[in-house]
Amino acid sequence: MTIATQHNALGHVEHDAEEIVASVATALSELARLVPVERWTAAGFAVQRSSLACWDAGDGRALAPVISWQDRRNDAWLKGMARKAAEVHELTGLPLSPHYGASKLRWCLDHLPEVRAAAAQSTLRAGPLASYLLHRLLTERPVLADAANAARTLLWSPFKRDWSDELLELFGIPRAILPRAVGTKARFGTLATIGRAIPVVVCNGDQSVVPFAAGPLDMRAAYVNLGTGAFVLRPTETALRAAPLMTSVIRADDANFDFVLEGSVNGAGAALSWFERHQGAAADRILALLDAAPLADDGAPFFLNGVAGLGSPFWNPDFESRFVGDGSELQQCRAVLESVAFLIKANLDEMDRHLGGADRLIASGGLAENRLLCRMLACLAGVPVDRASDREATSRGLAFLVAGEPAGFKGPATQRLEPEPDQRLLARYLKWIELMRAATRA
Repeated sequence: MTIATQHNALGHVEHDAEEIVASVATALSELARLVPVERWTAAGFAVQRSSLACWDAGDGRALAPVISWQDRRNDAWLKGMARKAAEVHELTGLPLSPHYGASKLRWCLDHLPEVRAAAAQSTLRAGPLASYLLHRLLTERPVLADAANAARTLLWSPFKRDWSDELLELFGIPRAILPRAVGTKARFGTLATIGRAIPVVVCNGDQSVVPFAAGPLDMRAAYVNLGTGAFVLRPTETALRAAPLMTSVIRADDANFDFVLEGSVNGAGAALSWFERHQGAAADRILALLDAAPLADDGAPFFLNGVAGLGSPFWNPDFESRFVGDGSELQQCRAVLESVAFLIKANLDEMDRHLGGADRLIASGGLAENRLLCRMLACLAGVPVDRASDREATSRGLAFLVAGEPAGFKGPATQRLEPEPDQRLLARYLKWIELMRAATRA
């Protein structure tokens, strides 16, 4: 079931809370047609991490639309806190960003009468979308926030492993309205569906579970999920303060936490969609022509890619995407694809400073099917790329965790692409970095 994304004239990006709840029931009904319910033994949730919900503790009624991760409605207010950015990063391992939950929740408390009224009556609960779904869908109606989703609110500290009093005070958020913080592996409650009571044993983030789609975690690998956006993850056993990268939780129980350094490229598949809208060209058709093309084209323009907001390591949400130089339609499409590889490379370079070089890249997501992109990544990183044509990396990774990380688990079939040395591509990357740095300083 596709969830509608609502955009209004103010730039707000929202989802209907009831539609999201209904979509879970629809998905369970579809699953029952594929797998008999008698075989269902446990379940888990993997949810978009930065979306925010507000609801009534008594009846579970949503008090506002779910505010999407894409929404930046409180950006102006947050810019007034710019002097606190270093302090926020010190406490959270994250940049001060309107994409995360804290400024969204502050906006709800300031602007929505129903939310303010519930807060005054001590019936308001608010937090990650995952927490709302657990409360609405589980028999026990828990009010819990798993660490992976809580960590995307700017109110939870991976260094304290709980809600931060300093951050709550900074954003003016009462602790009483927040769910109780727990790990990603816990007894969350029971999902009553189709005559069965299914224990929910995992709740995590959609990107946080992607590394587990390949099975046990490889501490020497870099995981690259290539979809609408691209995420680059390097596992680490401790939480690191490594600006301009993010620190994220990917797995936690009562005793142990696993973290990653994370880089975010907002414009991956979204950048190709941008190209189609702005150039009136069919990206799929052109990409097919580029599938076996050389790694570099010296005559192609450069694409400065800020589609959906420029993420790490530059962090400029208002960056204007543009071409530098002229070229044919084919060359422009190549430049957009190349910019995705360059942004990933820029994040990998930052990660190497803290963790040393990775031994390999593990690529998943729909855009991993693009051979030229994966060849570019192998060349730029200087290590093999193991790519899987796996559009369900989130579901597969979640299944591995719900099953208790079984030793015999097999990830999807992969194809290894060895690095092809190409000085022209490396030279283009250095030129592109120079252009990006100049453009972000302007």
